[in-house]
Amino acid sequence: QVQLVESGGGLVQPGGSLRLSCAASGSIFNFYVMGWYRQAPGKQRELVARINSDSITMYADSVKGRFTISRDNAKNTVCLQMNSLKPEDTAVYYCNARLPSLPGVDNWGKGTLVTVSS
Repeated sequence: QVQLVESGGGLVQPGGSLRLSCAASGSIFNFYVMGWYRQAPGKQRELVARINSDSITMYADSVKGRFTISRDNAKNTVCLQMNSLKPEDTAVYYCNARLPSLPGVDNWGKGTLVTVSS
């Protein structure tokens, strides 16, 4: 089990930037596939970006070229740099951790709210 705590959400104007961070507990952080998901009001939770233990990344089409996921295994953190934000990016953003050997076991943070509005 890993404990996840997100930070960095807030209110930003369209076109602005935010950087989300997720701090993870545990000594085997580097083995986890880390992801950022989001859930907008009235919508299902969706994958935004993911990074594996080799730092190979993948992104949802809606955020490609605007968002960047990164990890620091020495600090047990994963970050999501969000640029050129749009109102449709408004959502609660959740950090996720999953071990490849346990694909059915998801660890979630409590989420951080991102609001993009003028």
